[in-house]
Amino acid sequence: MPEHPHGTWEPHPADRWEDAFLSGNGRHGTLMFGDPHDDRVIVTHHTLVRPDGGPPPGPPVLADRLPELRRRLLAGDVTAAEEFTDGRPVRWVPAFHPAFQTRFVRSGMEWRGYRRAVDFATGVAQARCAGWRSRVFVSRADDVVVQYVTGPALDGEVLLDHRLPGAPAGLRVGRAVVRTPYGAHLTLRCRYPDSELAYTGLTLVVPHGGRTELGRAGLRVTGTDGLLLLTRVRRHTGEADARTDAGQLAELIDAAGPDGAARVAQTYEKLLARHEALHRTAYRRVTFTLRGAGTERALPGSQLLAAHPRSEALVERLFAAGRYHLLSSSGALPPRLTGLWTGAWDTAWSGAFTTDANLNLQTASAASCALVEVTDALRALVQGQLGDWRDNARAVFAARGIVAPAHTDGASGHAYHFQREWPLHLWTAGADWLLTPLVEQAETTGVRPAWLASALAELAVFYEDFLTHTGPDGRVVVVPSYSPENRPANASWGTLNATMDIAAARHALLTAAAWHPGADADRWTALADRLPDYRVNADGALAEWAWPGLDDTYDHRHLSHLYPVWPHHDITPYDTPELARAAHRALELRGAENDSAHGHLHHALIAARLRDGDRVAGALRRVLGGDYFHASLMSAHYPSRDVYNADAAHALPAVVAEALVQSTPDRLVLLPAAPPHWRGGAVRGLRTRFGASVDLTWDDGRCTAVVRPSRDARITLHTSADGGRRIRLTAGGDRELCLSTR
Repeated sequence: MPEHPHGTWEPHPADRWEDAFLSGNGRHGTLMFGDPHDDRVIVTHHTLVRPDGGPPPGPPVLADRLPELRRRLLAGDVTAAEEFTDGRPVRWVPAFHPAFQTRFVRSGMEWRGYRRAVDFATGVAQARCAGWRSRVFVSRADDVVVQYVTGPALDGEVLLDHRLPGAPAGLRVGRAVVRTPYGAHLTLRCRYPDSELAYTGLTLVVPHGGRTELGRAGLRVTGTDGLLLLTRVRRHTGEADARTDAGQLAELIDAAGPDGAARVAQTYEKLLARHEALHRTAYRRVTFTLRGAGTERALPGSQLLAAHPRSEALVERLFAAGRYHLLSSSGALPPRLTGLWTGAWDTAWSGAFTTDANLNLQTASAASCALVEVTDALRALVQGQLGDWRDNARAVFAARGIVAPAHTDGASGHAYHFQREWPLHLWTAGADWLLTPLVEQAETTGVRPAWLASALAELAVFYEDFLTHTGPDGRVVVVPSYSPENRPANASWGTLNATMDIAAARHALLTAAAWHPGADADRWTALADRLPDYRVNADGALAEWAWPGLDDTYDHRHLSHLYPVWPHHDITPYDTPELARAAHRALELRGAENDSAHGHLHHALIAARLRDGDRVAGALRRVLGGDYFHASLMSAHYPSRDVYNADAAHALPAVVAEALVQSTPDRLVLLPAAPPHWRGGAVRGLRTRFGASVDLTWDDGRCTAVVRPSRDARITLHTSADGGRRIRLTAGGDRELCLSTR
């Protein structure tokens, strides 16, 4: 049983793949059902997206039509942007899908004392009952799926099975079983319909004891005391070199050890130790506990989810699970809409990366919660697509620099997913939002990567070329402009001066200027100063469009216009109190539309920045009480566990962190928005943007923070009871702060 709250458990196997326990190393992922009769583990890989015919399309070439669009929008034609397409039908990015499942199918048996668990600190999912135990983890050190099944006299067949829900009928499948000195290796090759692309899975089966023979579809084992299965999958063209792949897996077997059971057990422990050294270190950097969690910590996850939505034990466990799943799904790429996991081929929204809210919310805790692995994965995504982002800027806007797409499969960064009702190709704020966590990580560490400095300069150059029109007030006009995924009540989607676009341009220009002092910085700062002011509407709310005459549409799941509050600090209660009140009014008026989980937690993040703990608590209560979480503690997009989706699971740690500790390069805020019923607790290891870690404990109106700076800093300290005071931090000198929060 894992240490509470660093794991979860269930008293029965998973009936649905959505409830299967998850492991991953940011490349391979696994979903473990834990059935003693049919021990199934679904294997996934970040690269597995189904080709949709031909090469990926490019962005629409519309630059020559841009001047006319701008003229019409500025002249008051509120539907002009609906014609600004190249006529293509909407095209989704290629869909993410599972590879196959490894299965150990056994004859009937009686079993008792069953328990299925996952240990977040080690990444090991396991199931056991009397006479049987199965353990699975995905190695960060060796990039291999490791499954170890033990028990006396195990009889059954090991096979690789591609038959998962939604698998295309035209999938061309080939199998092979080849005997080896250690046992056998199983190969499953799947070639996509009408494509030269394929993926191949290879499992090295190492039994100890008993007999092996060819089975109906795999390897039949009789009387063995255990099995070690080592699995990898890769996507390729042509034929895979199965012999070489099998040889690489065989190199992981501890050949120097004794024969039989001891060698297999020794290999498992060696692989686990190498993996755990990396995984445990990352996972344990930050911990969070609440004083009132109590005996509920011992409940199975499904029972805890059924408890009252104010359950402090549930918040603890979901915080831990969120960090675990976020870490486990981040490596070669950051998390998809489904993290790194799916058990079916018909993944909602292609299981892609959606960058106008979803990916951004999922990665929001990376810097503060010390998951550099997540920001490294985000960096890999961005760096791999910068060339395509340049194409977007040229093709659509006749500009230098970079424009990010709103959807990507992880490979192509071209903006080709759009239509009249969703003019995502008009959205220019995406690059700033995707670069923001990387800037925050640089501020946290004090290291400014050269590639990131270059990307920021490219983004500033884009705005120089794009922001060329002025309005009657002499301010720059953002035209065309788009606020994901909303529209004014009295105009079409593509319009002028979306608040998010203004905020993104200002942040991008000023950040680039700070990173590039000199003539460029002066020019970019001057352009930022000419951007429009934010607008407060007749309801006293921060308007979603800073253009006279555009009316707000309040009932919407996105909160794009509050971008200057979160993720940025352009509007704060400390520096811009009047705008902060207008932003808070906008938050009060915002509806939940279709109850998307990401909307509720986005709401909570903004409420935390605005120091509204009651509103943070309300948003958490809606998510925790809305049946959004599966027994796996992975989340759903809608209530009643409808549509498997990682947004809530991965964003929840960010909400907790923002409610307890906030920072900028010159500010520290302690307990700005803790829900009132969190009367005591502790969070340890949170990172700040002025280069320090913070351990915070609080209890009934008092808090103690231990600040551990890695570099000198002068900051302003705030609590809910303190209007702000300046303190000096010295690198290497821990500072203990004992404060009242009343």
